[in-house]
Amino acid sequence: MDTRWKPSVTVAAVIERDGRFLLVEEHTPEGLRLNNPAGHLDPGESPAEGVARETLEETTHRFEPTALVGVYLSRFERPAREGRTAEDVTYLRFAFCGCLGDVVAGRTLDTGIVRTVWMTADEVRASAARHRSPLVLRCIEDHLAGQRFPLELIQTDASVLQPRSAEP
Repeated sequence: MDTRWKPSVTVAAVIERDGRFLLVEEHTPEGLRLNNPAGHLDPGESPAEGVARETLEETTHRFEPTALVGVYLSRFERPAREGRTAEDVTYLRFAFCGCLGDVVAGRTLDTGIVRTVWMTADEVRASAARHRSPLVLRCIEDHLAGQRFPLELIQTDASVLQPRSAEP
């Protein structure tokens, strides 16, 4: 039987303000790592909706995506250790830039997020060994290079946004 390859779809926010980028420091099996506000796309949402949700969950700030920075395909291999099985995951990441809004009163950082941190591009480059993935810096470099695509490049069919039907 053939197994269908299914990459994990993720969304990420590249947020720049006054020459600094907003990152999150998060717990991972490899220790504390830096990442763009990012996460998995949930059922029933468009990539733009997903990045707004993930940014809110991981930073407590509202976020409105205004452009697509890029679409990235990467592979992560984690060896088996300490009772964990090996992982071999391919990620399909949609990275967006946009407008960071206010903190939402009463929100707390998502589980596993230790803190948010603002870093210059040089500080991000210097901390590459602590990045969750090579895409953290790649997305920022593409943003700095002025790479922007209209949000309309990504079309989400209405069928995705409809509630899932219950099992018979």
